Amino acid sequence: MKNYYVVFAILVFALFLKACNTRNQNVNDSDFPRLEHPFFSQKPPGLTPELFAPGIVATEEHLETVVTFSSDMKEFYFTRSGGKYKEPTLIVMQNKNNQWNKKSFVSADADKYKKQFTPSLSEIKSLEPFKDIPIVGFSVSSKGTLYFYVLDFTDGSGHMSYSHLINGKYETPQKMSKTINTGKYIAHPFIAPDESYLIWDAEKEGENTPDIYISFRQKDGSWSAAINMGDNINTPLYEQHARVTPDGKYLFFWKGDVKVREDGSNHVIGSPFWVDAQIIENLRPK
Repeated sequence: MKNYYVVFAILVFALFLKACNTRNQNVNDSDFPRLEHPFFSQKPPGLTPELFAPGIVATEEHLETVVTFSSDMKEFYFTRSGGKYKEPTLIVMQNKNNQWNKKSFVSADADKYKKQFTPSLSEIKSLEPFKDIPIVGFSVSSKGTLYFYVLDFTDGSGHMSYSHLINGKYETPQKMSKTINTGKYIAHPFIAPDESYLIWDAEKEGENTPDIYISFRQKDGSWSAAINMGDNINTPLYEQHARVTPDGKYLFFWKGDVKVREDGSNHVIGSPFWVDAQIIENLRPK
């Protein structure tokens, strides 16, 4: 099973790396009909996760990444591949006049577009003191504190670290404690804007796939014990890439699996899910 996880991790990582250089292929607008706000007329979820916009964003025939929203919740993007999407394709949806429509843009501007939402990985790695650190991914708080991870896909080893932004410069990164750095494939942090909680995914002892965990900052500044986010979110499949929408109302994450084709080759399937962010408060220690 460990080897199977390595295959999965490499396939997913390759997809997300490729997504950094996505092409805005000719996407048929009929795939994205005009739909009313909010959220494509879909009833918001409760405390049980649901597919996000099934048949529109989350589909059975394609692989979609988790969605990323703009700060005003008027735009979001995700990457789609598989089927007629021969290359990972950046899909941008925009809300105008209370309706969601696919937004067109020049393929050369894809990376520039995504920088409106978050700095690029290359930008982060170009800063002192990160130049010699093989950062794979990161999350940034409203104060600019950077939480990032490094990961060796051959054996699942790695860790999470953080760096404070002080007077416009990042301090020497500090490795997080065993509270966070326990298990393998420790990845995909999401730090709350106020740094009151940290969400990430990891494979813990006795598990065969990654689950999503949360830790809350305590009064003394330390982090609480890692809390598994529960059976509603974590299943025998792969749960990863959790993040909370800018308005704080919803938790989005990605759920997927590896399937074997008739010719013996592997391929990843998966879609974005969402759940009411109240699930976080329900886990917060009293």
